Amino acid sequence: MSGLTGLLAAGDPLFDDGVDGAVLLIVALKCLVGFVVYLTAVANMIWFERKLISFMQNRIGPNRAGPIGLLQTVADGIKLFTKEPLLPARADKAVFNLAPWLTAVPAVVAFSIIPFSVEPVEIFGKQTRLQIADPSWGILLLLVCSSIAVYGVMLAGWASGSKYPLLGSVRASAQMVSYEAALGLTIVAVVLFSGSLLTSEIVISQAAEGPFGYLPNWNILRLGFVPFFIFVVAATAELNRPPFDLVEAEQELVGGYMTEYSAGGFMLFYFAEFGNTVTMSAVIVTLFLGGPAGPVPIGPAWLWGLAWFFVKLLVFLFMYVWLRATLPRFRYDQLMDLGWKKLIPTSLVWLLALAALKSTQGKGAGEQVVVVAAALGGSLLTYALLARAVSVGRRRSTEESAPVDPQLEPRPELRGTT
Repeated sequence: MSGLTGLLAAGDPLFDDGVDGAVLLIVALKCLVGFVVYLTAVANMIWFERKLISFMQNRIGPNRAGPIGLLQTVADGIKLFTKEPLLPARADKAVFNLAPWLTAVPAVVAFSIIPFSVEPVEIFGKQTRLQIADPSWGILLLLVCSSIAVYGVMLAGWASGSKYPLLGSVRASAQMVSYEAALGLTIVAVVLFSGSLLTSEIVISQAAEGPFGYLPNWNILRLGFVPFFIFVVAATAELNRPPFDLVEAEQELVGGYMTEYSAGGFMLFYFAEFGNTVTMSAVIVTLFLGGPAGPVPIGPAWLWGLAWFFVKLLVFLFMYVWLRATLPRFRYDQLMDLGWKKLIPTSLVWLLALAALKSTQGKGAGEQVVVVAAALGGSLLTYALLARAVSVGRRRSTEESAPVDPQLEPRPELRGTT
């Protein structure tokens, strides 16, 4: 296997016997089918959210274009695509037009590492995985794409030449960077127990027999639920979804970083928002819920894998819509406090405990308890000292900003006297 092929498809058996015409055809077919599936999923997610929220709010929702409004998203896309784009007078034209693509393309690229089957399938006589790409850096590609998306948001606000989009983009950058740290720490915990960066290997490790012989071997159970919860919260903040949608808080910032965008630029931002929701939900299913792993009563295993994956994915898509229709928006100080003072320390403490537990595998139960207790004790002590420092600093800040009672101030004629 060549170096480039190993870098881009380290976990795919398709390239084990070299590259020929059939291999290139299968790669092109997987890219085409994957892209069509992704576009269809995003369009249906937009319809699903609008329809479900309208049901929760006792409304009808989209019902004009197509049966039960299924073609409304297509109609909206055609309308936006054919509208005249507007360019603000003070905008940087090149960066202004580039920013939406820097936000939309990473969402598509990140979706390419999602595996839809546990075992390889045969296509045109070749064994391959139902996965567009399985690069050697694996799940790290998700962090790369999320980092690039920050630039798209930041440049969109800066290039608009207006104060409100700039405020929205600064807010977005701070929010996404704050929660990316907690997101990365939970991914480290998953990689630690799976033993691989490859998403296909992460799924295979969860398809093994679980504890007690009947529970699944999913990472949500193996890692103790805490990393799963932190990942979901951090991913929600990364996606700018409610209750963390302060990037587009209409009451304060008009429309956030995309205020000056219309037509195709706005369509790309809109596509990226819902596309990232689909991608991140698929990543959660892959990392913590076994991906396509599940029972196979009868028939081909890959077909059941697709069914199980779709059911799990639908649960998280429903959760995101439910959160949007239910929870009020956080204040910005609450958002920052949750990311820096709660999620990051908790994920770090839990990661140290998991690392201690992993290092004692194969040893006696007594030694495992001692090592894990020592790791947890040291982590909790550090956390308590940090919390104490933050509390003291906050109390001093409150005392300094408290209003002074005029009765306690010396009278002007007595100042400077003893």
